[in-house]
Amino acid sequence: MKFTAEQIAGILEGSVDGDPNVEVSRLSKIEEGTEGSLTFLANPKYTPFIYKTKATIAIVDHDFQPEHELTLTLIRVENAYSSFSKLLEYYNQVKLNKSGVESPVYISDSATYGENIYLGAFAHIGENVRIGNNVKIYPNVYIGDNCVIGDNCVLFSGVKIYSDCILGNTVYAHSGVVIGADGFGFSPDESGSFSRVPQIGNVIIEDNVDIGAGTTIDRATLGSTIIRKGVKLDNQIQIAHNVEIGEHTAIAAQTGIAGSTKIGKYCRIGGQVGIVGHLIIGDRVKIQAQSGIGRNLKDDEAVQGSPALAYSDYNKSYVHFKNLPSLVQQINNLEKQKSNDK
Repeated sequence: MKFTAEQIAGILEGSVDGDPNVEVSRLSKIEEGTEGSLTFLANPKYTPFIYKTKATIAIVDHDFQPEHELTLTLIRVENAYSSFSKLLEYYNQVKLNKSGVESPVYISDSATYGENIYLGAFAHIGENVRIGNNVKIYPNVYIGDNCVIGDNCVLFSGVKIYSDCILGNTVYAHSGVVIGADGFGFSPDESGSFSRVPQIGNVIIEDNVDIGAGTTIDRATLGSTIIRKGVKLDNQIQIAHNVEIGEHTAIAAQTGIAGSTKIGKYCRIGGQVGIVGHLIIGDRVKIQAQSGIGRNLKDDEAVQGSPALAYSDYNKSYVHFKNLPSLVQQINNLEKQKSNDK
């Protein structure tokens, strides 16, 4: 799809400096711009590239004054970075604007869905499923019985949603996401073998949640595993049964959260963090990457390490840890000196 400079300026509420009819069909970084692409200049250190780039259009701030001749058309806006971000969102919406029902798909007779739906080939929609308006369901998605999918959700290829789970509005689940698989519930007997504990709860995901590729969210043993509104989950995260994650918390890749732990609002959790079960993590907590959390954390704590320490204590301790070889040598020298003095 092609857009003219004039059309783009209209979307961004900007002005055209150059040819308003020139067309672009793709986006690019300024240092990698090619003919027919649109780029932007927001960071001054990239200014030299605007005189070399082969991009056709560049978005710049209103006050940008070129020091050399330019060969490309400029779109002047209040803030180039935020305008380019707005354009990325618009481009993504256009790209994902699929509609209609492909063939073959399976839709249960008892399932219902709203307006402007997209159902990709080989999608499976189970009994009593309710799907809202403007939902995009890509090929090979499985939605189990009695699920509810709200408005404006996007389920990319290969997403699996087990029975009885509930998704709110504007939930994005990327390829390979599994929602509602059994929690890790097994009971050992006297011989050391295990019996399965039935997992009969569900998963509830509230509005405006993003779930990265390969992330798994287990159903509750009883009740619900709950992901509150605005939560952002990276790729390959494991969320166990009966976990609750508070509003607007963000979690980076490869983090694992064990069963029944409750995480507060506005937390920031780095990659490869491990959190044991049955803990309470307060609001606005910051956990650095690769930390191991084995205790409750109060509101506003910042921790690092395994087991995790207060962030400032960890940094102080790490300085001494790095100096351990020299400290050991100093101790050995003192012991030798003490022996010689005898």
